Amino acid sequence: MARQIGERDDKRLHTMKDMDIIKRLLKYAIPFKKNFGVVFFFMIITVFFAILEPYIIGLSMNVIIYDFDFTVLLSYLSVLIGIILIGNVFNYIQTIMLNTIGQGVIYNIREEIFIHLEYHDIAFLNSKPTGSIVTRVTNDTNTLNEMYTSVIISVFKNVMMIVGILIAMFLINVQLTLYVLIVLPFIIIFSFLFRILSRRAYREVRSNLSKVNAFLAEHLSGMKIIQIFNKELIKFKQFDERNTKLKKSYYRQITIFGIYRPTMYLLYMVATIIVFYFGSEAVLVGTIKIGVLIAFYQYIGRFFEPIQQLAEQFNILQSAFASSERIFGILDVEPTVVDSDNAIEIKNMEGTIEFKNVWFAYIQDEWILKDVSFKVSAKESVAFVGATGAGKTTILALITRNYDIQKGQILIDGKDIKDITKDSLRKHIGQMLQDVFMFSGTIKSNIKLRNDEISDKKMIEACDYVNANYFINKLDNKYDEVVRERGNNFSS
Repeated sequence: MARQIGERDDKRLHTMKDMDIIKRLLKYAIPFKKNFGVVFFFMIITVFFAILEPYIIGLSMNVIIYDFDFTVLLSYLSVLIGIILIGNVFNYIQTIMLNTIGQGVIYNIREEIFIHLEYHDIAFLNSKPTGSIVTRVTNDTNTLNEMYTSVIISVFKNVMMIVGILIAMFLINVQLTLYVLIVLPFIIIFSFLFRILSRRAYREVRSNLSKVNAFLAEHLSGMKIIQIFNKELIKFKQFDERNTKLKKSYYRQITIFGIYRPTMYLLYMVATIIVFYFGSEAVLVGTIKIGVLIAFYQYIGRFFEPIQQLAEQFNILQSAFASSERIFGILDVEPTVVDSDNAIEIKNMEGTIEFKNVWFAYIQDEWILKDVSFKVSAKESVAFVGATGAGKTTILALITRNYDIQKGQILIDGKDIKDITKDSLRKHIGQMLQDVFMFSGTIKSNIKLRNDEISDKKMIEACDYVNANYFINKLDNKYDEVVRERGNNFSS
């Protein structure tokens, strides 16, 4: 059931539009808008210097070839060195600031996802494999980090560079620029196709990676059972099937990018040949100076360089979009078990519990409880006896509102539990769970659940009451003994 829900959810995510994703991602950058403003300022300066550099080189070549003047040449070279040094300094500052911003954004996204999951319904969390959710909180958010640090500003920078270079080339020589633009329609067509194909490939990669992580999370925690029943070979084949699908999806992604980049390089070479063919002819007849041809050669390289970078950034962007779809797929599912607008907090609870004609089903129309009614008075001990799946654990889950009932009422001290805030309701209810779960940390942190209001004295009294002191005091560090994952260094 969980797998089917996950697959339906992944298919639904594919309907998200690029502009919707971009708008939502940019909202996370709003707290850092001043920092982005500074980065944009540095970017404009570096783009201007980068465009100016080939022009200075062209002028220097004209001085060397036509009218040699050491003073003029020295001044050009001084300007060129200054441009390169300042540009590198601004690039360094820009890189540091972008990485700082990126980490800040990802920090906020991770926290938002974790808080959202903390308060989500148990039904929703049970419907998705743990490994799939972990992938979204870790791998998918890390993919977004690269987008914020490498793509957002760089895309603007590269677009400005392309436009700036075209303007510079038109100002230097209109005819040669028009020859260069012959290849532009092919660049647009191949880039458009690349964008569509790479998006599909990245979606497939993220989906298959999530399935592999989900499989690993489930089967590593259950490895003891796999070994007891000698199912290693079967489980290996199941893992190999998922791993093969992931490998093939990576191959498709690499193939698409591997075709696009050489295609762009081929167009670059075509543009260079065109410029040298017509440019050298113009130099021979004296229409232009050789410095113009050299400047144009430099500009063509710089014109295609941002286009190549845009291809790589599209690669990152498509990966980020695929990850964003999966992250927003978690954030867009709102909890159904929520406090009502008029919910009250209860400070004291006597403990009278009453079920009135309660109907409940985990899956629609597959009723676990049918018209159940009973009353348990305060301080009364009651035992529920029944076969597996009869609904004993479900009753406890309903009292704490881990799930909401479909029909009827559950009352505590005469109050409908839907009219009580979840926090105050659960604060007054203690459960001895049938599945023992311990968090990584210490014995003390597990008993207190990091609640500073519980004193050490009270903790020790509670352990003494349940006879846990017997084994705790035998440990080397007693209550400060380290607890490993799921308490696997202790006996159940």
